[in-house]
Amino acid sequence: MDSAAVRARMVQRLRAQGCTDELVLQALDQVPRHLFVDTALAPQAYEDTSLPIGLGQTISKPSVVARMLELLRAGRGSAPFKRMLEIGTGCGYQAAVLSLLARQVFSVERLRPLHDKARENLAPIRPAHLRLIYGDGRLGHPPNAPYDAIISAAGADAVPEAWVEQLAPGGRLVAPALDASGSTQVLVVIDRFEDGRIARSLHESVRFVPLESGVD
Repeated sequence: MDSAAVRARMVQRLRAQGCTDELVLQALDQVPRHLFVDTALAPQAYEDTSLPIGLGQTISKPSVVARMLELLRAGRGSAPFKRMLEIGTGCGYQAAVLSLLARQVFSVERLRPLHDKARENLAPIRPAHLRLIYGDGRLGHPPNAPYDAIISAAGADAVPEAWVEQLAPGGRLVAPALDASGSTQVLVVIDRFEDGRIARSLHESVRFVPLESGVD
């Protein structure tokens, strides 16, 4: 597989679909997605589809990753995030992408086999500023809070208050959660302003695995 050429075509498709954040596109262009899925699924790695990674979990579609990161970075220009928290490491793919957009990344996974697999997948490329944590993501990660960016790869009925509390002034959170009707999962953006005020906005519908409590 000429992964560089295939990744370039994936990025071209994402740009054609409306992604305009060049830093996000560059990050997606640099991370070899096929290394984070089973060998049998590698030929599908650069298609715009989610793929199973075991234990009932999936790796998100590239277009969804791009959209969430574009929402997270809106208005930042070329400035990297100082400290970012990811809920749901999964296979480690998004953590690798995030490491290109932030000075520090903390990624929490509640399923031990996936935590171990992500560590294995990331070993060849993991920079020192990316830290993988085995723990209950619903609780966030208080020891390194506050974060100027929080992103979740699992959907809850509502965004946990622990995440909002760990958001730094001027920070932004993007996560899937149910809309006001309680019937549709959408992308929720939460901003904490410098004066402490909180603002929420709802965006397009998505479909993520459920956010669970505890560790396994």
